[in-house]
Amino acid sequence: MAAFWAALWLGTAAAAAPAKPPLNVAFVYATPIGTAGSTYQHHMGRLGLEKNLGSAVLTRFVENVADDAEAERVLRELAAQGHRLIFATSEAHRAAVLRVAPEFPQVAFESMGDSRDALRPNVSPYRVRADQGRYLAGLVAGKMSRTGRVGHVAGVRSPEAVQALDAFTRGLHAANPKAQVQAVWLNTPFNPAKEREAAERLVREGADLLTQYRGTSAVAEVAEAHAGQGVRLLGDQSDLRPFAPTAQLTSSTLHWGDRYTAVARAVIAGTWKPRPFLGGVRERVVRLAPYSDEVPRDVQRQVNEVERAMAAGRGPAH
Repeated sequence: MAAFWAALWLGTAAAAAPAKPPLNVAFVYATPIGTAGSTYQHHMGRLGLEKNLGSAVLTRFVENVADDAEAERVLRELAAQGHRLIFATSEAHRAAVLRVAPEFPQVAFESMGDSRDALRPNVSPYRVRADQGRYLAGLVAGKMSRTGRVGHVAGVRSPEAVQALDAFTRGLHAANPKAQVQAVWLNTPFNPAKEREAAERLVREGADLLTQYRGTSAVAEVAEAHAGQGVRLLGDQSDLRPFAPTAQLTSSTLHWGDRYTAVARAVIAGTWKPRPFLGGVRERVVRLAPYSDEVPRDVQRQVNEVERAMAAGRGPAH
C-alpha cells in the first residue's frame, strides 16, 4: 500500500510540475524582409526554426535595422526583455553586438561576420560561403550566355560582395574565357527602384544574362520582362522562379533553418559554446535551385560534379 501511495504521489507531482518555458529567440534584420534576398532567407530560417522546435521556442524579429546606433539600442532592448538567444543577421550589426554582449553574459549572441576576432564568451560569429554558390552560378552563366555579356547588380561594396563577384567571374571564365561581366554597384543594401533601373540599363547595353548579389526580386522581374528577347537570370540568395518563371536558369540559394535549429537546441540543452561557423555547400546552407528545362542535361551534370567536389572539400571555391 505504501508503494501504491508513493507511486500515486510521484505521478501527481509529475503531472503538477510546470512545463519548461520556451526559449525566447530574437532575430535582427538589417533591411525589410521583402520577398527575396538575404534578409528574406534569414526570415525563412526563423520560420524553419519555429517549425522544427514548435512550442520549445518563442521567436520574434525586428526588421530594417541598418544604423549602428539603432542596432545597439535594439539589441540591448531584446536582451533586457529576456531573449536568451539573439541572431544578428548582418555584418552591419557586428560592432553593436560586441558592445552590447558584455552587458548580458547570460544571452547567447550569434553575429553575422567574417572574422574570428568577433568571438567572445557569449558571441559566436557565423557567415556564409557565398563564393561557392556564385562560382556555380558563374559556370552556368558561361555555358548559357549567347553573347558572353553578363550584367551583375550588387548593393554595398563589402569584402563579401567583392568576393562573390570574383567567384562568379571565375566560374564564368572557367566555362567561357571570353565572357565579360559588367557590374553595377548601388551603394545601398535595399533599393528595388535602383536595382530595377540598373538591370534595365544593363539589358539596353547588351547583357543577355542578368545576375545579382543580395537585393530584392527587382532584377528577376526585369529579366522576366525581357525574357522574350532572350534575357535570362541567375538568381542569388532566394529561388526567384516566382518572379522569373521563364527567365531564371537557376539560383544560388541560402538555407538557414537547420543551422538556427541546431543553435537553439544547444542553448536549450545548455551546451552552446561560441565557435565560428562557416556555412557552404557541405553544410547545405548554400544550394542551387532546380534548373530550368533550358539548361542542357550535360551542363547540369558538369555543374553538379563541381558542386559535389565542393561538398567533399575539393575543387574551386571549396
